[in-house]
Amino acid sequence: MAGQKTFYLETFGCQMNVHDSEKVIGTLEQQGYARVETEEAADLILYNTCSIRDKAEQKVFHRLNDYKALYKKGKRFGVLGCVAQQEGERIFERAPYVSLVSGSASYRKLPEMLVQIENGATRVTGLDDRQTEETFETEFTARSNPHRGYITIIEGCDKFCAYCVVPYTRGKERSRRSESVLAEARRMAETGFTEIQLLGQNVNSYKDPEGKRSFAELLTAVGEVPGIRRVRFTTSHPRDFTRDIVEAIDGVPALCDHVHLPVQSGSSKVLRLMGREYTREQYLERIGWIKSAKRAISITTDVIAGFPGETAEDFEETLTLLNEVQYDGVFAFKYSPRPNTPSLSMPDSVADEEKSRRLQILMEHQREIQRANYEKHVGQVLETMVEGVNPARGQVVGRTSQNKTLNFTTTQLIAPAPGVYVPVRVTKTFPNSLVGEAVQ
Repeated sequence: MAGQKTFYLETFGCQMNVHDSEKVIGTLEQQGYARVETEEAADLILYNTCSIRDKAEQKVFHRLNDYKALYKKGKRFGVLGCVAQQEGERIFERAPYVSLVSGSASYRKLPEMLVQIENGATRVTGLDDRQTEETFETEFTARSNPHRGYITIIEGCDKFCAYCVVPYTRGKERSRRSESVLAEARRMAETGFTEIQLLGQNVNSYKDPEGKRSFAELLTAVGEVPGIRRVRFTTSHPRDFTRDIVEAIDGVPALCDHVHLPVQSGSSKVLRLMGREYTREQYLERIGWIKSAKRAISITTDVIAGFPGETAEDFEETLTLLNEVQYDGVFAFKYSPRPNTPSLSMPDSVADEEKSRRLQILMEHQREIQRANYEKHVGQVLETMVEGVNPARGQVVGRTSQNKTLNFTTTQLIAPAPGVYVPVRVTKTFPNSLVGEAVQ
């Protein structure tokens, strides 16, 4: 790699992967690498991977196959993240042109791994046991957005849901010291960030290693950092969702009016098969806490269609749950068997065609619920954080505290810059977005 060293990084998966990639980019840049926009222009090609669903995993290997010819031109490939941790050195057998395989807990060791690759090593691994707390803090982080930033407060998962590979790829739950979280939040505020999103596979399962703050108390403390106007958190597990979280949202204006609370199924029987550790009734109790808040809190969720053993009656219970909760958004997926998970050996598998049919019904059902929910915003004035401009539509693109996209027009000659907060009156709605006019 003579002269300027270059790298290309593509990220697959969740916000935690996005934030992990920010850490990787910062580390690479510190090591003298320059980021480029295409695989062809890079010396080092990296894919930060997700293994939560088979489709995401296969997409990575397809991408590797598409560009393997670049290996003969001296390019080097690396697989990072969950698929790297899950498959380990088997990746070298499946894709022999890959030179680096590293799980997320090993990113602090990237500098020494890069040196090995630069010196000609063809099989370099970073596959820690994922128990280390060093995963939270990397010396260099290249944040992609100067106004909104992520802070990982808890890594891993102890829940072992029957369908989920996360405990095997991210390891056991380990929380970051609350003082460390607050120190990073203050640094971000001092450099101009106004929105912070706290991250974790089960973010509300957070347990301060020093016992100083509960999750709700940490939320409150971050929300009170001077300069921070919005605080979000994802993803919550219903078992560990407590009433004091809602009380914190009610009591601290900076905490956003949005809770993402994955349910996965509306059937208590299916929830038991999934190992979700709560019933439909217990989940709805938590929804009741959220709906009894002093301010309107948007609720979104995740649903799996066609889990092994899910009958037509079970699926109908999921549809009735959508009716009862009235979600503002549902991320729905067909059940996807994952390596090492208990669901692989479960009987009564649902045919793929039936999974697809149920998923389509669910999405159409939710679309109508969202259409009605979004229409309720017409006439309201909502504070909107500007994210950019859509020149084709002549609109400014923004996001509300409830995490809803709000595209709006303004009479100003110059559109407000990204990161600016604008009051916007909603004039029109779609199932997945709002339209409005800036209030002068």
